[in-house]
Amino acid sequence: MARADTKGTKTADLYRMVMPEHVCPYGIKSKYLLESHGFDIDDHWLETREQTDAFKREQGVEATPQTFVDGERIGGYDDLRAYFGNPPRDKDEPTYRPVIVIFAVAALIALSLALGLRDGVAPAIQRFVALAMCLLAVQKLRDVESFSTMFLNYDLLARRFVPYAYVYAYLEAAAGILMVGRIWPLISGPIALFIGAVGAVSVFKAVYIDKRELKCACVGGDSSTPLGFVSMTESLMMAAMGVWTLVRLVATP
Repeated sequence: MARADTKGTKTADLYRMVMPEHVCPYGIKSKYLLESHGFDIDDHWLETREQTDAFKREQGVEATPQTFVDGERIGGYDDLRAYFGNPPRDKDEPTYRPVIVIFAVAALIALSLALGLRDGVAPAIQRFVALAMCLLAVQKLRDVESFSTMFLNYDLLARRFVPYAYVYAYLEAAAGILMVGRIWPLISGPIALFIGAVGAVSVFKAVYIDKRELKCACVGGDSSTPLGFVSMTESLMMAAMGVWTLVRLVATP
């Protein structure tokens, strides 16, 4: 299918859906990927459902887009990525990226506030922890049912009292929000200390005593983040923030 190459230019044929009601996003991505690798593309638009179905029958494929290089079918967008040496990550492959992104964003926001308000290092650290709690809670609140199921794999209190698995994310969000504004410390401090301490004990038992290999629910029920050091760090940070909040309350005249 590829055109004759008379000038040494890399050429490819791309077949993708471009219809009035639908332009395939993977087709756009495939076109960009080919262009970024220096390919001269013969871009074939499948402008009707009938054309698309006929093409799939002819090629014996189940989906579009489809890319051909030197007459050889490469396949869809994921196959094209693999062809260029960058296959998509397996959804079940362990990754710390979601947690790293959340911590990084929280740290940058806290740093921005510290530079703008010029109120010192200690408040910046407090805001970082509080903001991280809020962002982590958002991930859990996207699908509380899914989160609660994964959470029940290891949390000791949730196993004894299932409703705790459903309210945990709301407690984390509430404590984080209050701590960002440094309001109602008698509420935010005990909440953070309690859920952080229970979480730390639960993770320690599951990972370091029982030696279980589990996924962490810290960034939601669809997470592929391994349960372990990161989960322990999250829980200890919350507990420490709870202690600090209460200490400040007592120490403030």
